[in-house]
Amino acid sequence: MSSALPIAIVMTGFDPGGTERQMIELVRRLDKRRWDVHVACFHTRGAWFERAREAASSVAVFPITSFSSPKTLGRLWAFADWCRAQRMAVVHTTELYSNIFGLPGAALAGVPVRIGNRREINPDKSAAQIAMQRGAYSFAHKIVANCRAAADRLIVERVPSRRIAVIPNGLDVQRFQPRRHRARLRKIVCVANLRREKGHDVLIDAAVDVLRRFPDAHVECVGGGPGLSTLVARAEARGVLHAFTFVGHHDDVPAKLAEADLFVLPSRSEAFPNAVLEAMASGLPIVASGVGGIVELIDDERTGLLARAGDSASLADRLCRLMADAALAGRLGDAARAEVHARFSFDRMVAAFETLYITELTRRGIVAAGQPLWAAS
Repeated sequence: MSSALPIAIVMTGFDPGGTERQMIELVRRLDKRRWDVHVACFHTRGAWFERAREAASSVAVFPITSFSSPKTLGRLWAFADWCRAQRMAVVHTTELYSNIFGLPGAALAGVPVRIGNRREINPDKSAAQIAMQRGAYSFAHKIVANCRAAADRLIVERVPSRRIAVIPNGLDVQRFQPRRHRARLRKIVCVANLRREKGHDVLIDAAVDVLRRFPDAHVECVGGGPGLSTLVARAEARGVLHAFTFVGHHDDVPAKLAEADLFVLPSRSEAFPNAVLEAMASGLPIVASGVGGIVELIDDERTGLLARAGDSASLADRLCRLMADAALAGRLGDAARAEVHARFSFDRMVAAFETLYITELTRRGIVAAGQPLWAAS
């Protein structure tokens, strides 16, 4: 019989977005000698479900459509029963809704180690959602933030600092080929969902100034979302629609980055954006807003250029600076790629989570200090 300890990763679904991708990679990469990995979810929709299913010992579905539904309480009891039946040693929830559901359920089941997650700053969360998540956090032994900015937000919400850990996102750096240095820099790519906090409107306004200096510049916006029609109308009103392509969701982001000369992310709010990590791994020169976790990724003037959030003139100035100086752009891109390789691999992220699990299990006497985990019973 395997002595690997049962762990449940609790997810909402399996769309290949930032949080889901990080947690599915965690499911796939946890050491199976140490961990018997199970997945709990609200539904099995999403392009990455098979990746998770193939790596997990089991997938349990607890259909949740609304936390106000009377059925949700029954699902919570069923989840607690499942945790008991599987003798879960660790339950790790992954985002707002799984935090709200999974942490109280794991406490009800008496799971020894309960880990929550925080991967955003709250740009689009209601006061009720924030309050529900804050209540759920009280059932966690640790809440993992993916950047210092997200950890600071937890402190604002009165989560004790002793219960907060910071583990940055990881990346499969081998998927991203290094960009060749180019003398002519005209194609700008922005990878972000079309939501207000991502600042596409600022990019459109900045394009007015950029196109005055570089009339052949072009911006490709990769990502879907509810803001498309508003952004198209804004670009048309500013007279720059001809310089924009909105391609929607695209599965092969590395290919889009490989085709580009520059990367831009003009966000008003960010935690720890995977898009910036991916651009760094591609060796692209980057211009991004100096907000949230971006400043933990981009060292201004060394691995990219930071612009003031919401300031189209600042954004345009930095884009034009790189387009006019290919040597600077090349140096920044090379430094960014080296930074990702050194600090942000998936191996580093998974090792940090495993260390956290082992520390908390040891603290609660589930694993003896100094004992190899696979020797635990």
